[in-house]
Amino acid sequence: MSKRWLQRCGHPTSSPGLAVTTRLRLDLQLFADGEEKTEQATPHRLQEVRRKGQAPRSADLNAAVVMAAVVMLLWWTWDDFLRQLGNELVWLWREPLGHEVTAQNLMAWLTQVALTGLSLLLPIFALAMAAGVAANYLQVGFIFSAEPLRPKLENINPVEGFKRIFSRRSLMELAKSIAKVVLVGLVTYLVVSSDFPVLLRLAYVGAPQIVATIVEVVLRLAVMVMAVFLGLALIDFIFQRRQFQQRLRMSRFELKEEMRQTEGDPYVRMRLRERQRQLARQRMMQKVPQATVVITNPTHLAVALKYKMGEDNAPTVVAKGADFLARRIIEKARASNVPVVENPPLAQALYRSVKIDQEIPAELYQAMAEILAMVYRLNRAAMS
Repeated sequence: MSKRWLQRCGHPTSSPGLAVTTRLRLDLQLFADGEEKTEQATPHRLQEVRRKGQAPRSADLNAAVVMAAVVMLLWWTWDDFLRQLGNELVWLWREPLGHEVTAQNLMAWLTQVALTGLSLLLPIFALAMAAGVAANYLQVGFIFSAEPLRPKLENINPVEGFKRIFSRRSLMELAKSIAKVVLVGLVTYLVVSSDFPVLLRLAYVGAPQIVATIVEVVLRLAVMVMAVFLGLALIDFIFQRRQFQQRLRMSRFELKEEMRQTEGDPYVRMRLRERQRQLARQRMMQKVPQATVVITNPTHLAVALKYKMGEDNAPTVVAKGADFLARRIIEKARASNVPVVENPPLAQALYRSVKIDQEIPAELYQAMAEILAMVYRLNRAAMS
């Protein structure tokens, strides 16, 4: 490609033009970076961040659901739990008394202690794990990504770490922690103060009643704290979702760039659609010589139809067009000795209601039959 040919085509041949273009592109990029992000995240953007393991998740909600599951389990089963715990403790206390203290007996006793504790705590641990998994799944669904495990330089950068400590998110977490401590302290004070006379009378009752009363007070306190945690967790869940949506907001420039990357450049798409229309018109024009007749209006519309008696159920539109394309269809038909019949009402009806490669509707059969009969008479006359 020569320099003179480029100059005739209007293309710049010197490097300053390229420098200006590059500088302008960089300036536009800087302007786009400072543009206000007012647009909602697109589904593609949400899918990308989800692929990286990012999703609106509230850790407080997971903890609150786990706590609620454990508290409710103990609330409904604490009688049986305490009875079984008491029996196991009595057995574990009496068992060593009937045996000689040896290393083998001590190991067997410790094993039994471990198995007893495991049998008592395993249902609680299993329920807590199931509740945590269920709460996390209901929040974000199933996400598997190795992206959070990859080492990142900003994680060891002291400046970035200092920014994270004093960021808005860290301040919000601090405010939530303070609110939890204050509310839990307030609930504890209210529960203990209401049961304080009952607790004072424990000095005059037996050990079983002391244990039952303390357990009842503790469970009631746990239920109240659980309710507070669930309320705070729901608020945090809503807050985390809104914060996540705000962090993913996009500027108009980012929206256009994403559309260009996912759907292609608009100019390229326009050229591609135009090329597809050209190919469709070429295929349509190639069918005009095979048509039986062309109906016109007289020059603004042209509809080419094909019909073979005994083979086709009804005439089929093989080509149609308006204005310039209509004139081309007429010229192509006359050059191929295809009859051209002027019938404005029928041409308009066919153009509006029948697509290419589609049979004509039944309400046009009569009008079309008359034209085909005339065409067949003309063909027989020409052959004779």
